[in-house]
Amino acid sequence: MLYILFALLVVAVIYGPQFWVRYEMDRHAADRPDLPGTGGELARHLLDRFGLDQVPVEMTAAGDHYDPDARAVRLSPGNHDGRSITAVAVAAHEVAHALQHAQGSRLFDVRTGLARLLGKVDKVTKVVLIAAPVMMMLTRMPAVGLMHFAAVMALLGIGLVVHLVTLPVEFDASFGKALPVLEQDGYLHPNDLPAARGVLRAAAMTYVAASLMGLLNFLRVLRR
Repeated sequence: MLYILFALLVVAVIYGPQFWVRYEMDRHAADRPDLPGTGGELARHLLDRFGLDQVPVEMTAAGDHYDPDARAVRLSPGNHDGRSITAVAVAAHEVAHALQHAQGSRLFDVRTGLARLLGKVDKVTKVVLIAAPVMMMLTRMPAVGLMHFAAVMALLGIGLVVHLVTLPVEFDASFGKALPVLEQDGYLHPNDLPAARGVLRAAAMTYVAASLMGLLNFLRVLRR
């Protein structure tokens, strides 16, 4: 019984944030004709307002994000063309990342460097995972398998650290920049601000959910 309870707790801790993020986003995604514009239109307006007229706003199927290499704000179709609290809040959040970049935020630069590192780490991890059983069969040396195991653990651990380190950047984007703009400059009615806070909190916690999914992969490899 204790084992089952522990397993349920682990599942809740790992999957809970991911389901909560999705729930919070979907909860406030209903069309609001009373809002003055779509998420894409607000993103364009805010970028122009802050002197970032050279930063394009693009639609993408790869999820909402700011691309520091292309210097572009990219929004999913629902948030780009949608006229909802979720669309407005997510657009403001991604524009906030563009502001961090333009202002030379040290935290943002660290986050960008770590994200690039994580992309390389993911590729190396996959190669090591594929190579491990082959090397074991060829060498018939347990030490080789242990070395591969240690390498995979280290690489997966780096991924977890990277996701968690990005959290301050996300919270600054949501609550240090996006929320004050929406709140103080009247882009949303005061009655809509609690919903916007919920969406911005979910946007900031997206990386926590990703890090916990990384933890699940870490545990799976450890079990094997």
